[in-house]
Amino acid sequence: MIAAAWVCLLSPLVGALVITLGGNRIPRRVTGWIATTSTAVSFAGAVVALAKLLSEDASQRHHLSTAYTWLGAGPYHFGLTILVDPLSVFMMLIVSGVGSLIVAYSVGYMDGDAEERRYFAYMAIFVFSMLLLVQAGNLLILLVGWGLVGLSSYLLIGFNQERPSAIAAAKKAFIMNAIGDATMALALFLLIAHTGSVDFGALSAIGGSSDTVIYLVALGLLGGAVAKSAQIPLHTWLPDAMEGPTPVSALIHAATMVTAGVYLVARTHVVFELAPKALDLVAILGTVTLVAAGLIALVQTDIKRVIAYSTMSQIGYMFLGVGVGAYSNGMFHLLTHAFFKALLFLAAGLAIHALIGEQDMRRMGGLRRLMPLTYWCFLAGSLSLVGIPPFAGFFSKDSILAAALARGTFGAILWVFAVAGVFLTGVYTFRMLFLVFWGEPSAYAREHHHSTEGKDGPLVMLAPVAILTVLSIVGGWIQFAPFWTPISDFLEPSAPPLVDPTGTQELVSSIFAVAFGLVGIAVAWAIYAARRVAVPRVPELQRTLEHKFWFDELYDAVFYNPAAWTARAWNRWIERPLILGSGTGVGLETQQAGRAVGRLQTGLLRAYALALAGGLAVLVVVFITVR
Repeated sequence: MIAAAWVCLLSPLVGALVITLGGNRIPRRVTGWIATTSTAVSFAGAVVALAKLLSEDASQRHHLSTAYTWLGAGPYHFGLTILVDPLSVFMMLIVSGVGSLIVAYSVGYMDGDAEERRYFAYMAIFVFSMLLLVQAGNLLILLVGWGLVGLSSYLLIGFNQERPSAIAAAKKAFIMNAIGDATMALALFLLIAHTGSVDFGALSAIGGSSDTVIYLVALGLLGGAVAKSAQIPLHTWLPDAMEGPTPVSALIHAATMVTAGVYLVARTHVVFELAPKALDLVAILGTVTLVAAGLIALVQTDIKRVIAYSTMSQIGYMFLGVGVGAYSNGMFHLLTHAFFKALLFLAAGLAIHALIGEQDMRRMGGLRRLMPLTYWCFLAGSLSLVGIPPFAGFFSKDSILAAALARGTFGAILWVFAVAGVFLTGVYTFRMLFLVFWGEPSAYAREHHHSTEGKDGPLVMLAPVAILTVLSIVGGWIQFAPFWTPISDFLEPSAPPLVDPTGTQELVSSIFAVAFGLVGIAVAWAIYAARRVAVPRVPELQRTLEHKFWFDELYDAVFYNPAAWTARAWNRWIERPLILGSGTGVGLETQQAGRAVGRLQTGLLRAYALALAGGLAVLVVVFITVR
């Protein structure tokens, strides 16, 4: 089991090293298969670890393995340690399994790109970084993986280095996530100071500290989770992250970066349970985000941005789940979301690839006729996203709603907003589907579609999409609460739930969620497919949604503009006149002195003799005067 876990972790790193060290000696297309193979081997290791773990008694499923002690200071010793338990293995399967499908898809998507080697090295490093995060045996190693995930996302979002917008998006993602990294680091310092350890098993020891310390640690961890998972208020980086290639978007949204925050809350649930108001804040932030992201998605015209905002919304549901104490429900939705969100991004990538990079939904239209397989796959992903049975999203999302109802009045209030979010999901998801695939093919689509009618793309891209389609249809049947709950039972030793929804709460949540989802689909059909209803124009609301509730403008006004003004003032009033100016003045005076002395160097003997005589005369006068 331990050997399989190490193979799972290190295989993508080995793949990245082979690609990097091989350089131009390895054909570009071969690097894609090296990265795909390394992630597939990683998935195989995760499967072996799962099989071994299932053969043990539930109470014994907790194993640590330390490669070596890499940092020691006085009484503190921190090892390069991995943890094999139900929660880590669950995440290993998602990261490596879905990740390998996305990397394989990239072989076709990036074919012919001059920077294929760099791309696949980055992708392998990204998968390794996320695996290090979820397999970390202590919080310090988790922080290392956390930082590496941020670095990997920076490299991949800014992959197209010739585009200023891509570089700006990469920097924005890095800076926003650095804020969360800082709060996490501060939480670790407090943990070490008050418990003397960063081991997960020692988290409960923080309970002996004051409430202030406990809440500071919980809020520090929450800051990291909010930034990585793009929840309000540290969410503004995620839509701009669409500047990266489409498979990068799929990897970030489905299997890696944005799921890290949900995992962190579940992994450190002991701290949050000691700070119940912080746990409530997790649920509140998730609920606010799922509604706000759903509203913003209604006005987006870029297909990838619509899917990006749907990710923010779905991660909001996961935050709601773990925030009310239903950790396994939140993690179950993380699993099904990985299936249908990867499917939506990769199916959208087929359309974008076929239309020579076009992402504006208004210029697509009618692709159902040109790309029928892509349409049916996208439809399956859309139904799963809305949560229509029997698709995967139905089983996982509704269990979160039921858990919210089980939290009493507080949970019931959040439940109302979460059900409203299902309606918004139905509207924006099928608005996207109708605009892109229904109707007659647009003039742009007819002109730029790269192949003959009925051609969807190369097999290497279609195969991962087909697998994800099947998983999006049947993947939710793994668990159907309250009838069978194998995922909850498996994860319970790592994160025991605080709530236990009744069968009635499950039924009520399902009825309302499905009904509101279908109503949302019907509204989208009436407006965008049948065109029987005109969208009412409210200019102020339209402008607010297009500006994404003005968060970017607010941050510019509060942080960026003052910093830019300070930098310009410093440069104008201090740096140039005092620092650079003083140095320039000294240099000019030295040059003038040198030129003056240089004029005395005539090379004539009589001039030197006259200067010497003059000097002696001065000395004689001084000597006589002093006497």
